[in-house]
Amino acid sequence: MTDKIIEPKVYELVKPYAGTYLFNLKKVELTPDTDLDTDLSIDELEAEDLMNDFFREFSVERGHFKIETYYPSAPLTRNPFRKPPPIPVPDFTIRMLIESAKAGRWLYD
Repeated sequence: MTDKIIEPKVYELVKPYAGTYLFNLKKVELTPDTDLDTDLSIDELEAEDLMNDFFREFSVERGHFKIETYYPSAPLTRNPFRKPPPIPVPDFTIRMLIESAKAGRWLYD
């Protein structure tokens, strides 16, 4: 696949996950910097499905890709009234998918 074909095909793959939500009737514009988690609110199971489709569709080698890198489990707390501190997670953007599809392997281990 050529680079000119890859980018639109990645957007086509992600588009069904960028739906309209009940309280936000505005669709999110997809750009290379669109974050799958924060901008599209894709949950872990949807992201895993998306990535399985991505690896298969673009014949990208998974390498050490783990969905848990982008969706870590929240730490357990003994006090149910105390909110655990936020867990820092790396960006998970459409650009990452585009660049990995061009390279033929997941570039962000």
